Amino acid sequence: MTRIARLWNMARRHKYAVTLLLFAVLIVFVDENSLIRRLQYTREEARLRSEVEQYRRQYEEDTRRLQELSTDTDAIERIARERYLMKRPNEDIFIEKD
Repeated sequence: MTRIARLWNMARRHKYAVTLLLFAVLIVFVDENSLIRRLQYTREEARLRSEVEQYRRQYEEDTRRLQELSTDTDAIERIARERYLMKRPNEDIFIEKD
């Protein structure tokens, strides 16, 4: 019982420090807008922004390729040969792997 009484007396003497400590624990760990969750949200937001930037670059590249295909007939033949391994009649294809 004396341990509890000593603890209670210490808490009464340092009531502001105990209150600040409880408030800090509440803000950092317990609250739904805690600092830990805010850091997680910040990391997720940065990841999503980089993903959006990647998709934007891919969209621009695809748009450029589509524009090139619609205007240049040699580009269609080049892509058919490179990607789909198509060939002209009486032509041999050799595929090299690194």
